[in-house]
Amino acid sequence: MVNSARFSLSVTRALADQMSAALSQLTPARLTADALRLLEELPGVYQLYHRGELVYVGKADQSLPQRLDRHLAKLGGRLNIELADVTFTCLYVDEDLDAMAPEKMLIDRFRAQGRVRWNFNGFGNNDPGQQRDTTVYRTDHFDVLYPADLSVRVEGIDAGIQVVVELVAAMKARLPYVFRIGKHAELSRVTVLVPGHDPTAGQLFALLAEAMPGWQVTALPGYVIMYPERREYPGARRVYRAAG
Repeated sequence: MVNSARFSLSVTRALADQMSAALSQLTPARLTADALRLLEELPGVYQLYHRGELVYVGKADQSLPQRLDRHLAKLGGRLNIELADVTFTCLYVDEDLDAMAPEKMLIDRFRAQGRVRWNFNGFGNNDPGQQRDTTVYRTDHFDVLYPADLSVRVEGIDAGIQVVVELVAAMKARLPYVFRIGKHAELSRVTVLVPGHDPTAGQLFALLAEAMPGWQVTALPGYVIMYPERREYPGARRVYRAAG
């Protein structure tokens, strides 16, 4: 007579099942500022869809609308992608997100199904770091498929004479992608003449390079860097230098 057996309780699998089921009942909404204003300032998990395909799962430790707004800004500054094609669903989660790691549960599940490809090809908002500046990405990398748009307008930049250090600070705050620049005392002494209101990022990069001989602005696939150097980067899309 058998009166014992082994039993393994998988709490994480049960949680993943419940979250996946709850998310599957939601109708994706377009990723717009108006849609995000309807969300509560609460933590949770979210899913991004591109043309109906589930491409990314993430979490917000404090505010879902704030985290999604960062993705909205980033995608709005990319080439080859239309915001109208991007939708989202989200789930408020009351539990300790760090302890539960709910997004990892969902990512593991969907990855096994061949989904959430943006989770594994460079989609994210953080600066990848200087050690990645010389990286040559694969053709399916997010930044290669959807490179930073150099023609995007930098709203809030006024026409007239601008101090470089102040202009750079404004650009870093307003650009929808990373703009990293080396520190140097001369940045606070050099000025540029911005010819019109709300110039494009490319126009400003050209002005900065022209005003700073010996410096180079390099547009990499997903972000832009500016350093006192003259070098070739294997993944550079465009380089701005002073004439001569």
